[in-house]
Amino acid sequence: MLKVGDSLPQFEGKNQDGKTVTSSEFIGKKLIIFFYPQANTPTCTVEACNLSDHYSQLEKAGFQLLGISGDSVKKQKNFHSKFSFPYDLIADDDHYIIEKFGVWQEKNTFGKTYMGIVRTTFIFNEKGVCERVIEKVTSKTAAEQILEG
Repeated sequence: MLKVGDSLPQFEGKNQDGKTVTSSEFIGKKLIIFFYPQANTPTCTVEACNLSDHYSQLEKAGFQLLGISGDSVKKQKNFHSKFSFPYDLIADDDHYIIEKFGVWQEKNTFGKTYMGIVRTTFIFNEKGVCERVIEKVTSKTAAEQILEG
C-alpha cells in the first residue's frame, strides 16, 4: 500500500461524466483521494455524503477531492447524480488506479475470504507527496478524520 512520503502515482481515469481526469492535474494543490468498495452501498454512501456535507470546510482547508472505486462510469454517474456530489468520482473498473495505490487486497467478511477494495483515504500535499494515510476510515466522520490531522 502507498505510504506517507510516497509520491502521487501517475494515473488517468474517467470521471462520472466520462471525462478523463489525470493525477498531474492536481500537482500544486492539496489532494484527498478516498477509495471506497462500491457505489450506492450503505457504508460507502454514508462516507461520500459525509465528505460532501463537509466539502466547504475541506475546500477552505485547501483540499481538492477525488473518490475512486471499481465501479463503471455509468454506476459512478448514477451515484454522483443521486447525491449531487461536489467532487468527481473516478471509475476504475479495470483496477488500474486501485492497484497502483495498493488498496486491492484480500478481505474477510463473515468468514468468507475474497479480493476487494480496502476503504482508505490518502492525503497529498501540493508537491504530490503523501502526507497521511487513513486506513481505519470511519464513514460517518470521514471529513472530521481528515480535518483533525
